[in-house]
Amino acid sequence: MSLKVALQMDPIEAVSIDGDSTFRLGLEAQTRGHSLFQYTADRLIFDEGRLLAHGRDVTLRREAGNHVDFGEWQTVDLSGFDVVWLRQDPPFDMAYVTSTHLLDRIHPATLVVNDPFWVRNSPEKLMVLDFPDLTPPTMIARDVRAIRGFRQRHGEIILKPLYGNGGAGVFHLPQADANLSALLELFGGMNREPVIVQKYLPAVVKGDKRIILVDGEPVGAINRVPAQGEARSNMHVGGRPEKVGLTDREREICARIGPVLREKGQIFVGIDVIDGWLTEINVTSPTGIQELERFDGVNAAALIWEAIERRRAA
Repeated sequence: MSLKVALQMDPIEAVSIDGDSTFRLGLEAQTRGHSLFQYTADRLIFDEGRLLAHGRDVTLRREAGNHVDFGEWQTVDLSGFDVVWLRQDPPFDMAYVTSTHLLDRIHPATLVVNDPFWVRNSPEKLMVLDFPDLTPPTMIARDVRAIRGFRQRHGEIILKPLYGNGGAGVFHLPQADANLSALLELFGGMNREPVIVQKYLPAVVKGDKRIILVDGEPVGAINRVPAQGEARSNMHVGGRPEKVGLTDREREICARIGPVLREKGQIFVGIDVIDGWLTEINVTSPTGIQELERFDGVNAAALIWEAIERRRAA
């Protein structure tokens, strides 16, 4: 099976070839005989009933400083592709939401991965609300009095933007920290969105586990350990990845959420688990497959493409 594949992503020439999951997915696609076309979300065009994209054919290689060759610029009709990858990074703002609405126009005749309808309706920090017994105490609010009350009940808290990514804007606030009101004023001056507040889990200093699920099945995990003096474990902000296995509790979490992800067409998902508690379900642009492959030899990219190929063949 040879598939025409379009990658909707951030500029491919700027990615880290040793860490970027989309790059690894593209390399695997080439080894399977699939062709690649790449464009950025700002070059997605709906024109009189057709969904178009302005971009270039690409050929990838694992060669630092010389990892991509480009074809000529062209405008293509995305309905002529077999697969479109929705892989640009958040923030999950209205530009992101609009791109999912546009991609809905061609899915599922053209398979969009992950399913754009459910990406739009399952933001990573909100989808966990469907599983309250698996998550730490959580509040979504904008009201400072409510958030103060939450901190009074639970002591130390984590406060973060509802639609951010990569650890940006995440704060650890102990009970005595006097900056809560100022931080909420800062967030309030930037947008009208509520924030997400969760009980702080002290075990995060030992790591925040990223578990990779493919079509609802866990295929492995990496542990992300925060840098010294840092509350965030995201690799974007200096978290150190390390080899780790899955516990019985984590397998229980995957067994609960896996069928839901599969039903909603979320083929490549990364969930975050701290000390046995589910904190996020990442469906927009999850990462971690290159680290998993280095630590455990698990070719998650191949497993993801096998799942896509099965769907295309059905």
